[in-house]
Amino acid sequence: MADLGAPTDPRLLAGIGGGEDAGVYRFNDETALIQTVDFFTPIVDDPYLFGRIAAANALSDVYAMGGKPLLAMNLVAFPSKKLDLAILKEILRGGLDTLNEAGALLVGGHSIEDDEIKYGLSLTGTVHPNQVLLNSGAQPGDQLLLTKPIGTGILATAIKGGLAGDDTEKMIGRVMAYLNRQAAQALAGSGAHACTDITGFGLIGHLYEMAAASGVAIELRAAAVPLLPEVLHFAAMGIIPEGAHNNRCHYRRFVNCALPGENDPLEIVMYDPQTSGGLLIAAAPKDIAAIAARLSVGKYPFDFGIIGEVLPAPPGRISMV
Repeated sequence: MADLGAPTDPRLLAGIGGGEDAGVYRFNDETALIQTVDFFTPIVDDPYLFGRIAAANALSDVYAMGGKPLLAMNLVAFPSKKLDLAILKEILRGGLDTLNEAGALLVGGHSIEDDEIKYGLSLTGTVHPNQVLLNSGAQPGDQLLLTKPIGTGILATAIKGGLAGDDTEKMIGRVMAYLNRQAAQALAGSGAHACTDITGFGLIGHLYEMAAASGVAIELRAAAVPLLPEVLHFAAMGIIPEGAHNNRCHYRRFVNCALPGENDPLEIVMYDPQTSGGLLIAAAPKDIAAIAARLSVGKYPFDFGIIGEVLPAPPGRISMV
C-alpha cells in the first residue's frame, strides 16, 4: 500500500498510514466510527471454538481503540463440496455467541467456495473522538501493562505435534476465546496514552510498532511478562512456530537483548505470534496501577503484569532485560 498513496481527510483520525489496529473516522464532536476486519484459517480442531476465537480476535481491534463494538459481518471461505455444512454452522454459531457476549449485532456477511476454511469478521464500532486510543501515544515515563499471558503460538504448535494434550488445548482455547472487553472496561477513563492488542507480530513486534509510532524507546522486563503454562518448556525443546522465527528475523534488529545466550527460551517466546492476545497499555504509573486494581477487583481470570516502561530515546528501540 505504501506505493499507492494513503488517503487523507481531517476527519480521519486513524487510517492505513499509521499501522493502527483499526480505522477511525470522526462524524462529529461526540462520535467517531471504528472499522476493522480480520479472518484466518482454523487454529483449533473444534469448529465452534474456532468461531469463538476468530470473533474475539476481530473484536479486540475495536477494544484496543477504546471503542464499543456495534455491528459485525461474517467473512467465510469454506469447501462446501468437501465438508459437511454442519461444520460451517458450528463455526458461525461460535462467532455469533461471541458477538452476543460482546453486545454486537450480526447484520450479514459474505461467503465463497474455497479449498481451505477461513473465517472472521468485519466490525463497526464507535468511540468518542477525544477518547480514541492509538498506538502512537506512548510517553516517556509511562509503564506498560499486558492483560493476557502469551505463548499460544508455541502451545498450538506443541498440540499439533502431539506433544501437548487436551487440557492444554482447552486452556489456550479459553484464553484465545476470552474477550478483551473486561480489560477495555478497566482501561476506560483511565487516562491511558496508548493501546494495541497483541496478535501475529508477537509481543516484540507490537512493542516495536508502539515505540516507532510514538517516537520513544521501550524497556521490556522479560521476566515480568505473564506466560502460559509449559511455554518455556516447549520453547526449550525447540517447539517454535515458523511465525516466531519470522518475527525474530524481522524485529531483532530493533532490539538490544540482555538475556543470556542466543537460544534463550524466554527470548524466543517474546516473538511468539499470538491469536486473540491481550491488550498492551501505556499509561502513567498511577494510571497503570488503577487499571491493574480494577482488573484485580473484577476477578479477572488470567495473569497480567506490568512488563516495562517507556523511555525518551532512542526512538523505536527496545531493550530486553
